[in-house]
Amino acid sequence: MRMFSRHNTPEIGVDELEDLMRAGSVHLLDVREDWEYRRGRVPGAVSVPMGRLGAQFPTLPRDKPYAVICQSGSRSLAATDYLLAHGFEGAVSIKGGTGAWARTQRPLERD
Repeated sequence: MRMFSRHNTPEIGVDELEDLMRAGSVHLLDVREDWEYRRGRVPGAVSVPMGRLGAQFPTLPRDKPYAVICQSGSRSLAATDYLLAHGFEGAVSIKGGTGAWARTQRPLERD
C-alpha cells in the first residue's frame, strides 16, 4: 500500500468523535494491528490494520465518512490520507488515538 504524506490531514479530537458516533454519522476504522485491537478499542470500531487497508478499502461502505483511529494518531494520519486519495470524502484522523480516548476515562471494548 502506498502512503501519502500530506501536512493538512483533517483531524478531530475524541470529544468530537464521541459526538459523531453518538449521532451515528461516521464509521470508525481502527488501523492498529489485530493484537492491539483485541487489547482495547473504542466501542464500535472496525479493525482494518494498516497493512491490509490497501486490499480492503474497496469493500468498505461509503454511506458515511470515516473517522480513522490508531494508538497515538500517526498511523491514522497516513490511513486517512490514503482514504481521501481514494475518494473517501470526509475522512478524518483522530488526534491522540485510542490512547487519548482511554486517558479521558471513556470505555474500551476488549476481547
